[in-house]
Amino acid sequence: MRAAALRNGMVGLLLSGLLVSAAQARTLDTAYGEVEVTGTPERVVTLYEGALDASLAAGVTPLGAVTTRGGDNVAEYVEAHLGDERPAIMGVVREINIEAVLEQRPDLILAPARLSEEQYQLLSQIAPTVVPPTQSIAPDNWKAEARLYGDALNRQDAIEDAISAVDQRAAELASALDTAGVGGTAFVVRWMPGGPMVMSKNLFAAGLVAQVGLKVEDAGLVGERGVHSDILSLENLSQVDGDWLFLATLNEDGQEALASAKQSSAFTRLDVVQREQVVPVNGQLWTSANGPLAALAILDDIEAALLP
Repeated sequence: MRAAALRNGMVGLLLSGLLVSAAQARTLDTAYGEVEVTGTPERVVTLYEGALDASLAAGVTPLGAVTTRGGDNVAEYVEAHLGDERPAIMGVVREINIEAVLEQRPDLILAPARLSEEQYQLLSQIAPTVVPPTQSIAPDNWKAEARLYGDALNRQDAIEDAISAVDQRAAELASALDTAGVGGTAFVVRWMPGGPMVMSKNLFAAGLVAQVGLKVEDAGLVGERGVHSDILSLENLSQVDGDWLFLATLNEDGQEALASAKQSSAFTRLDVVQREQVVPVNGQLWTSANGPLAALAILDDIEAALLP
């Protein structure tokens, strides 16, 4: 009797454990099919800036991350959310160091939407690898990506709270700008060493600018499927002469090119320049990053510039 009771008890515990595991297992729809993730991953590697952002917003500091575009480390805005913990660098988003990922012994890998199938096959042998489905360009794509990453991390509520915080902050800023009578058209331009490129009005940062009440334009220089225009000559800068110009540089090379352009009459005669409504911004944040933390940082930049 005693042995039978003990055996039945052990079977009950085993079944209970299996039920808990089944409840915690999640099947995610990804670019490469269904991926199952169990429990709450603790050893996470992110291979995309948006994944790093979402992970930090969810309260998880990854063991590894890739560098930001135009830099040799994570983006500056991320620094405030890291504290003493530093993710190891896994390479750049287009050149991931698979060996470096393996060394971290992750139990979850959060990857970019355009990860190649070859890299996916290698990474998925290390740990469940979540690759968001590719979407057509839209300003709010970041929300779907963040939710997918939050689901993988088993921190869905934290991600929903982070997204809600962005929407609330944007609504408050839109109201403040309306009260102050601040509005008009806006362009987001990335200044590269070779010259300026107009960024698509369908991108992340442009969407936030629009969300607070400005009308973002790209002068028809960016196709529907494009991310940015070809490089403009200084003589063609008049095409981006709106009420506001958010001017992004990725690194010192871009800043030097912009400083040189500011000496030209083609730049200084722009109405937006003469009205002193050119807003210098960090290109690593404005034209490369995305996610709830990046969104809040961009909204801070907009407020500081438009409501000084």
